[in-house]
Amino acid sequence: MNNYLGLLRKIHIHPLLWVIIGLSVVTANFKSLFLLMLIVFVHEMGHAISAHFFSWRIKAIMLLPFGGVAEVDEHGNRPLKEEFIVVLSGPLQHLWLQGAAFILQFVNVINSSDYQLFTFYNLSILLFNLLPVWPLDGGKLLFILFSKSFSYRKAHMFMMLTSIAFLFIYVLTIAITSPNHLNMWIITTFLIYSLYYEYKHRMYSCMRFLMERYYGKQNTIYKLKPIIVDESELVYSVLLQFQRGCKHLIVVEKNGTKVSEMDENELLHAYFANKLTNSKVGDLVYPY
Repeated sequence: MNNYLGLLRKIHIHPLLWVIIGLSVVTANFKSLFLLMLIVFVHEMGHAISAHFFSWRIKAIMLLPFGGVAEVDEHGNRPLKEEFIVVLSGPLQHLWLQGAAFILQFVNVINSSDYQLFTFYNLSILLFNLLPVWPLDGGKLLFILFSKSFSYRKAHMFMMLTSIAFLFIYVLTIAITSPNHLNMWIITTFLIYSLYYEYKHRMYSCMRFLMERYYGKQNTIYKLKPIIVDESELVYSVLLQFQRGCKHLIVVEKNGTKVSEMDENELLHAYFANKLTNSKVGDLVYPY
């Protein structure tokens, strides 16, 4: 229990949120902000508690003026099932929150108007977070889905493209239905910036995934998946074909004929330890 209570020390409140809290107190509009903060807090703690259960490295639980984020120091080598549970643990909190609010309203602890306001905020945050746009929970679930069939790099690229498409639809909808809603445009700006940042650092993300593979951070292997390559292919281009949850056997061919095979660790060692960043796979094949 003490380990889980230690998560409270990782909670950080954004400075701008303190300003908003102060303004809400001055303007006597604290009730709405309190309900929003309560929902966001429980949502993010759902992620954090689930991640802590699986011994993930949790950096911080940040409460922002328009939401929150549980920051973890993991880079794609945790089991997909684990990640699915951690991501889904946030949205699932909205179910018991709604049930608790219904009971409190039923026994007259809260009035009907407060219950309706809570229900609106709770469902709005839930549905918004499930949008298939990175870095929302829906975008993370999308990444997990693509990772089951494609390499890390391709899954990340498909997730980005899908996120951009849905974000375009979202922006178009906001422009038509709520063009003067300032909060919606602030959130939209945050999503656009987050997608741009993720795209700009896409290769860094991929390299962190490969580095953790090299240092043995892939704990669970679901299947063995050979990668067939020509000896003229660069080591780097083969590494970009690595897939989450798979152990790779590199089958090297010359003119369509198999000449050798190697474990994925040999390829990772050659790239990260021996610095053979511009070498071809054939350079690693030695006659015996």
